[in-house]
Amino acid sequence: MWLCNSSIGRKVVMSVTGLALVLFLTFHACMNVVALFSAEAYNQICELLGSNWYAIAATCGLAALVVIHIVYAFILTLQNQKARGNNKYAITDKPAKVEWASQNMLVLGIIICLGLLLHLHDFWANMMWAEIVGAERAIAPTDGFGWIQHTFANPVFLVLYLIWICAIWFHLTHGIWSGVQTLGWSGHIWFNRWKCISQIWATIVMGMFAIVALAFAFCPDCLGGLDGKVVPFEMAF
Repeated sequence: MWLCNSSIGRKVVMSVTGLALVLFLTFHACMNVVALFSAEAYNQICELLGSNWYAIAATCGLAALVVIHIVYAFILTLQNQKARGNNKYAITDKPAKVEWASQNMLVLGIIICLGLLLHLHDFWANMMWAEIVGAERAIAPTDGFGWIQHTFANPVFLVLYLIWICAIWFHLTHGIWSGVQTLGWSGHIWFNRWKCISQIWATIVMGMFAIVALAFAFCPDCLGGLDGKVVPFEMAF
């Protein structure tokens, strides 16, 4: 099958899965912003997306997209390195017109994967998974507001998440326009326009994530919390 065996096919798979994940990030960011205005509304969303069958099915589909995207990214990286052969060590100067993110997509991808594991541990395992298996937590699995409040009360987690957010931002600024170009939606005129759109889109989406993290870290009690209290880290498990 050409999607698996050819270089162009692999790039198409990378583009489709990547753009689908961008749409998910956009939805996730918009959902998180709700927590800034109403704990009750945000928790209603969390309850709606909890352990319901459609949420579990969507999570499985999302996990498949992530795995496929990561696997194909490594395959294409190894393919490119193999194509360059010994010459990959001969070039030391970086082309002036090549973006930093484009030259460091593998490093950014590794940081993003590590951040994803942290995010799964902090939120998915304590919310959807805990609800599915009936695990007891100091914070209810459907209390998404409480989990955000608890997580960003720890400055170490704040820094780690901000690093993760920055890595995703760099990844998106290159990935969005690159994916669109691979799918043939970017002509000579639209090439620079899509680059601009990528910068704006990535900044807005990741900016929303950063604002939520910073707001809960520095002003958790002024965001309409359920009881204005933060559960200590060691009591949440």
